[in-house]
Amino acid sequence: MSRTFHQPVLSLLAASMFSGGALAAAPGNDPAALAKIRDTALKSDWAYERLADMTDLIGPRLSGSAGAAAAVTQVADTMRKLGATVTLQPVKVAHWVRGEEKGELVDYRGRPAGVTQRVVLTTLGGSSATPAAGLVAPLIVVRSFDELKARAAEVKGRIVLFDVPFDQGMADRGQASQAYRQGSKYRTLGPRMAAEMGAAAALVRSVGGADFRLPHTGNSGMQDGARIPAAAVSTEDALLMVRLAARGPLTMRLTLSPQTLPDADSFNVIADWPGTDKADEIVVVSGHLDSWDLATGANDDGTGVASAMGVIETLKKLDYRPRRTIRVIAWANEENGARGGLAYFDANKAAVGKQIAAIESDSGAGRPFGLRASVIARDVAQFAPLQAVLEPMGAGAFQRTDVLGATDLHELELAGVPTFAPLLDTSTYFHYHHTAADTLDKVDPENLRRHVALMAATTWFLANTDKPVARWVDLLKE
Repeated sequence: MSRTFHQPVLSLLAASMFSGGALAAAPGNDPAALAKIRDTALKSDWAYERLADMTDLIGPRLSGSAGAAAAVTQVADTMRKLGATVTLQPVKVAHWVRGEEKGELVDYRGRPAGVTQRVVLTTLGGSSATPAAGLVAPLIVVRSFDELKARAAEVKGRIVLFDVPFDQGMADRGQASQAYRQGSKYRTLGPRMAAEMGAAAALVRSVGGADFRLPHTGNSGMQDGARIPAAAVSTEDALLMVRLAARGPLTMRLTLSPQTLPDADSFNVIADWPGTDKADEIVVVSGHLDSWDLATGANDDGTGVASAMGVIETLKKLDYRPRRTIRVIAWANEENGARGGLAYFDANKAAVGKQIAAIESDSGAGRPFGLRASVIARDVAQFAPLQAVLEPMGAGAFQRTDVLGATDLHELELAGVPTFAPLLDTSTYFHYHHTAADTLDKVDPENLRRHVALMAATTWFLANTDKPVARWVDLLKE
């Protein structure tokens, strides 16, 4: 595999092409053009400034909120100023509103008279409300779904706490996504299972790695007709309840007042940088625009949107026009419904063959190490020129996988579209994920510059290949 990323002859050709005025033709995927994209992005803080606009001026962007609507306008206006062709694709989104949230341990063995203990918690998306005065009920602790089933007779009328720790050791060794999947299933499945067994409410130990007494919110997966009050508790408070429950009976007062409102109107923001000779073929580069409401969603997923926007800003600076159309998408409603991705697929499924490749960034703003991609094994070698250009900034790794699993690209991937995502350092990502601490100060501007460089070079490479990346569905025809 060649690691040469700069050839003198190509550099001379590139210099003659890039000097002055609009390009007569797209420079294509020669190493000099790719290197110029990389270096231009590495010198720019444009994406960081746009991220600051989003997080500092707007703040949280939960679907259906005024913040979500403001973000649609902000991103659309910014992309129009760059010269992109902007379309707002209507999406009906979930509209869930957080209310009061309070937990208190009101009885336990050894409790001094007049003493109660506050529990730090946050309501889970899709939760129903308790009575206005709160719900008082005994609490039981379970550590697995099997234990929940084995103790089914104890569940009715009680508050169930799922005490499952996040495996930070896995995250430290590059397996943060797997650690998150292991923990988050108790948030997305546990409350529903507890509801089916007659539980009064459900609590989940927060799915996150740092113990700062921060509760991590997220979607519970509950639907109308099967909702109970549900919240995530901080790791420290989960451990306290485990210790107290080991001493004897434990009773809690839980007060939650969320509302599930009628679906709201929102939009996917779609910004096209038109192609030249293959303009009807699309390369998507994207992030999701919504965030949870506890903080400003800087890592989840403001960085993804800002980096995707930065792709077009970089190409505009260079006056580069791709062969295929580059389509930046800021997805609606990834956090509690994924309806933006579904709406896009529904609108494009009849011509899904024109969706050549799709990139989604939704793993924060850690240092990029390379790419993850759901491409067929025989096509990995064709990415060597891209890897060679990314290697000088430490991002030349390429991880092939059968299924990438990016939320908003899920339907496109199932239809055979090759999907890509930055391979990032996520060892600390779940310290702040879905918490009140996911704010701009957690984003390193240097890492964000590298992020844009990776996204821009990859998008350009995919938009200018002579032949599209093969699809797994193509193998079925051979």
